Amino acid sequence: MKSFLVSFIALILIAFFVLSGSSYCFSLSSHTKKDVTDQRIDKQKLAEEVKAQFLHAWEGYKKYAWGHDELKPISKTYFDWYGTSLYMTPVDAFDTMTLMGLKKEAEEDKELILNHLSFDKDISVKTFEITIRMLGGLLSAYELDGNKRFLSLAQDLGNRLLPSFNSKTGMPYQYINLKTGKTSGVVSNPAEIGTLLVEFGTLSKLTGNPVYYNKAKKALVKLYNRRSKIGLVGSTINVDTGKWEDTESHISGGIDSYYEYQLKGWKLFGDKDCKRMWETSIKAVNKYLADSARTGFWYAQADMNTGKRTSTLFGALDAFFPAELALGGDLKRAEALETSCYKMWNLEGIEPEQINFGSMKITYPGYVLRPEIIESAYYLYHYTHNEKYLEMGKTFLDDIVKYCRTDAGFAELKSVVTKEKNDGMESFFLAETLKYLYLLFAPEKTLDFNKIIFNTEAHPIKISLSR
Repeated sequence: MKSFLVSFIALILIAFFVLSGSSYCFSLSSHTKKDVTDQRIDKQKLAEEVKAQFLHAWEGYKKYAWGHDELKPISKTYFDWYGTSLYMTPVDAFDTMTLMGLKKEAEEDKELILNHLSFDKDISVKTFEITIRMLGGLLSAYELDGNKRFLSLAQDLGNRLLPSFNSKTGMPYQYINLKTGKTSGVVSNPAEIGTLLVEFGTLSKLTGNPVYYNKAKKALVKLYNRRSKIGLVGSTINVDTGKWEDTESHISGGIDSYYEYQLKGWKLFGDKDCKRMWETSIKAVNKYLADSARTGFWYAQADMNTGKRTSTLFGALDAFFPAELALGGDLKRAEALETSCYKMWNLEGIEPEQINFGSMKITYPGYVLRPEIIESAYYLYHYTHNEKYLEMGKTFLDDIVKYCRTDAGFAELKSVVTKEKNDGMESFFLAETLKYLYLLFAPEKTLDFNKIIFNTEAHPIKISLSR
């Protein structure tokens, strides 16, 4: 009996250690799995990969489009917006390559810009696009590089754009001739009217001439003062009469950066009027446009006067809004919205231009290499340090390389469903998409987020709280 008891106890002890060992092994296995997950996001490696993809795109531009506005990566030719080059890609890309530490490329780019760029051209350009890409790019180049010829070019451009504000309301016309100052395009939208203060205000700061700030600020205020009784703005407005022509309200293209520059005007210049406008506007937007649908948290469309819902569309341009919510201090909504944006991205393995979030059906299947969802992931990682935003970034990078890379650069997609390519690579791919991807993975010391504000084209501008 004693022998039996000893054997029985021994069996129990063996079983205990086996089970304990299994438990320990399971615990170790789980720990190892977590380490593998962590190691999958190698920030340094991913930052270098983004840099390599930038160089691939830049080399394609150099080989096939040097001295022109944009590369056409499939036909291996070039495209100039207005029939003559304004060096849009070189200006847009300069601060990206500077931040990436690509000194050789930055020097050759600087030489191209400073020796050849001229705005003394008899062409009618879009005030908004030239401001955010060219004026913003030149101002950022000056602050990063210090060469005063960048600032001289910026001031020359700013002076040529000033007549666009000579409407009866002070809100800018859509187009202006760079040589004659002749304006056109009386019907505009909130984004094109209200997205000038960061650039024109910075030009005032750097030159000491307040006229630029005052013109852009007046335009923003005049537009804000025409909001509806419930605090919303419409889609299009006549800049001479000040009357709304389309009363649908949303946060998408045509309105988006109007809200962005209220917030950034406050953050960049300490402008209390901008702070008041932002706080009033975001309250109305969250009340009438935010939608906690069964498919996620989104922002929809509504009539600016009644707040009545008009549609449930959401797109790639709307994906900038998590970044603005985060910058404005609303991380809860920012994270919820970015989750929805990521769901949109994964419908077909890459982001469509627009979906109906009620049905989660794609309504516009193109992808033009947009940066907004990446911008928001970068902002949210900065504020939360949650590694899920790094994982999102890796997904964005992998999918763009998989579906959009060509042997001469990167191409837009006609359809995210078929993955058929389109022969275009806009300058913002180098200015924004690859910049935000790089900064998401790069060391924080690369750029002090707390000392700059990005314009809507991702050009970093140094904060000046002087107002």
